[in-house]
Amino acid sequence: MDGIDFRVVIVLAPVIIAASWAAFNIGAAALRQIQGFLNREA
Repeated sequence: MDGIDFRVVIVLAPVIIAASWAAFNIGAAALRQIQGFLNREA
């Protein structure tokens, strides 16, 4: 068998999806917080 072992993909896919979803949501909240901080200081 040459190529990707799809069992690894099946196991890691939900973890990667969850991590990217969390990073997206946390990143959006962090950007809003930073923008609010910068607008308040100016």
